[in-house]
Amino acid sequence: MDQDNKSPMARLLEIMAKLRDPDGGCPWDLEQNFRTIAPYTVEEAYEVADAIERGDFEALREELGDLLFQVVFYAQMGREEGRFDFGDIARDIAEKMIRRHPHVFAGADIKTAADQTRAWEEHKAAERAVGIAEPSALDGVPLALPALTRAEKLQKRAARVGFDWPKAVQVLDKIEEEIAELRAEIGPEIGDSAAATPNPRIEDEVGDLLFALVNLARHLGCDPEQTLRGTNAKFERRFRSIEAALAKQGRGPADASLEEMEELWAAAKRAEKTGA
Repeated sequence: MDQDNKSPMARLLEIMAKLRDPDGGCPWDLEQNFRTIAPYTVEEAYEVADAIERGDFEALREELGDLLFQVVFYAQMGREEGRFDFGDIARDIAEKMIRRHPHVFAGADIKTAADQTRAWEEHKAAERAVGIAEPSALDGVPLALPALTRAEKLQKRAARVGFDWPKAVQVLDKIEEEIAELRAEIGPEIGDSAAATPNPRIEDEVGDLLFALVNLARHLGCDPEQTLRGTNAKFERRFRSIEAALAKQGRGPADASLEEMEELWAAAKRAEKTGA
């Protein structure tokens, strides 16, 4: 393989073709199809997000390469089946970006990022509506998205056609309503069995509450997936602090009472706020 006279992209495409070559290719790569590769693509996308969250740009460079390789893998399988190739993919996305940025490429009057977001969504809706007699505002929101992200996208689609509260405080009222409904389903006594045996009605109410919380995050300009990711990281930091404090005493969380761990949690929270 002559590396010197090829662009990095051309070389990568050639490597992928070799991996999928029935004559001397990789057995694992040859066994894959669109469906089997899809989970790896999702995993790679999360690893990209994780590298960004950690501010690790060396890792980000590597993870972006892994994600690009996923696209190359699909392109090779598409070429083998006569459906599309990498050139088709690149050409389509280039044309789409030009269509969706008329203020850059066609002189349209769009001044702010908010205006562009609205124009972008309107253009996507128009594209989806082509050839559809009565399109739903919710068409095209992928089922495979993380649940929080999909909830936000569904809500944004509904909001575009007027199905939305005008103020965040109204969403807070809805959250309080959902909490009251959840309390009614749980009842006055909550035992261990309630957590061990899922109740369909309780699951339904918990889902309604989560959906309402996503709605509140959207109204307040918070990305629910990113917001929860930050809270997960905060919980991990503070719980690890509890473990470290107990380890100095020769104990672990299983050896401590809930009250002791709550005191250590509060101490970790205070330390974060004061920078100690």
